[in-house]
Amino acid sequence: MKKLKEILFKVNINSVYGDTDIDITKVTFDSRNVENNTLFVAIEGYRIDGHDYIDQSLKKGASVIVCEKLPKNFKNNNSVYICVDCSKSALSIIASNFYDIPSSKIDLIGVTGTNGKTTIASLLYKLYNDLDIKSGLVSTINIEYDDFIETSKNTTPDPITLNHHLSKMIEKGVQVCFIEVSSHGIFQKRVNGLDFKGMIFTNLTHDHLDYHKSFKEYRDTKKIVFDRLGKKAFALINIDDKNAKYMVQNTSARVYSYSLKSKSNFSSRIIEQQLNGMLLSIESSEIWTKLIGKFNASNLLAIYSVGKLYNIDKIKLLTAISMLESVVGRLQSFLSTNKVTVIVDYAHTPDAIENVISTINKIKSSSQNLITVIGCGGDRDKDKRSIMGKICSDLSSRVIFTSDNPRSEDPNSIIEDMIKGVSKFNTDKVTVEIERSKAIIEAKERSMQGDIVLIAGKGHEDYQELKNNMRVKFDDFKIAKEIFNK
Repeated sequence: MKKLKEILFKVNINSVYGDTDIDITKVTFDSRNVENNTLFVAIEGYRIDGHDYIDQSLKKGASVIVCEKLPKNFKNNNSVYICVDCSKSALSIIASNFYDIPSSKIDLIGVTGTNGKTTIASLLYKLYNDLDIKSGLVSTINIEYDDFIETSKNTTPDPITLNHHLSKMIEKGVQVCFIEVSSHGIFQKRVNGLDFKGMIFTNLTHDHLDYHKSFKEYRDTKKIVFDRLGKKAFALINIDDKNAKYMVQNTSARVYSYSLKSKSNFSSRIIEQQLNGMLLSIESSEIWTKLIGKFNASNLLAIYSVGKLYNIDKIKLLTAISMLESVVGRLQSFLSTNKVTVIVDYAHTPDAIENVISTINKIKSSSQNLITVIGCGGDRDKDKRSIMGKICSDLSSRVIFTSDNPRSEDPNSIIEDMIKGVSKFNTDKVTVEIERSKAIIEAKERSMQGDIVLIAGKGHEDYQELKNNMRVKFDDFKIAKEIFNK
């Protein structure tokens, strides 16, 4: 039977008002289903402040309120008010303690950085299960373990969802869980209270500056999870990125590095690339992989490095890596009936789109055209739009600017921002088609046998976000297959 003081362990409490000897065995953290003897945590969100709903939660039966600011009428009822410095951080610790600190009973491996998180976490999950090491996954795409699978709502879930699933993984005998750790998740304290066994740093490029306001703030937010690692944990960093060593300068963890071009603990190089895969040399052993691109060579090296840190036999490890296939929406491709190669990728940052297009250009012949269909998300970092417009128009044979997830913004204004980056020498390459399905149709009409069409920005997403938080079904891969194979 849990007591309040057990649940609140490590929470930075400023003050408590009322009777604290409360049995909250039946506690639920979902304010939509509050029962008697339950706890309500008031969190100030991006658009809504949970403190405005304290009275409503009391009417529904909440007996304990955790908040940052006390309501004026708090003495007028018999509920317990617990005033804390940060409700978000408190919720993370409360959730962890409610589920008996599940992260301490499983090897929790985080992956953070701008690009590569989903690929590394998802392929590690697949690799470990293939090697009979029961693992779980918390990614941008899915939460998976044993026979359970659920579509993710956020890259890093809220702390209640996260600790719930970690607890379920332990019940199912899962030994290792791979989780994407986003900057939003760190900033919003979703991973506070978690005991990480390891953390992987991929890279840091221009992204989320609408949220973090500056690159320094974005970088320093990522660094927090490395600062909190314990002495028994490991930090694995990609030292091909100039920010890698900064990430671990204050960590207590054991630090290991991987690189394609610098001296490091684990190294690799690309020997040969084709559209259907590439030949790699990893630690002097050659393997063929179905993935392509320098960034994927780096991702696979990170995966190999984790395997070696777990003392997995090198031959078994390399053999299993050679069997891995692309993650959904990450350089996912098909050959159309008229012999056009269509590639769908999630690339939605300047660095990611440059990597993808450069990879394709290195592989394709001079006679093959590359047609890129791309947009930028609304209500997000506006500075990257012109940069992405420039990269796509510079490196593609033809570009079709279209809608991505416009959200509350006018799709035309988003595209205008992208066009600002197009040089006068490339204006003839650019076409605008706001409707995404029509843009894909235009790409088909402009392509010839042997050409390559890249549809970028949305990848695995099977929807478009429009005004008033409305979502409509839209799956780039499925729609492209229908259009190109008609």
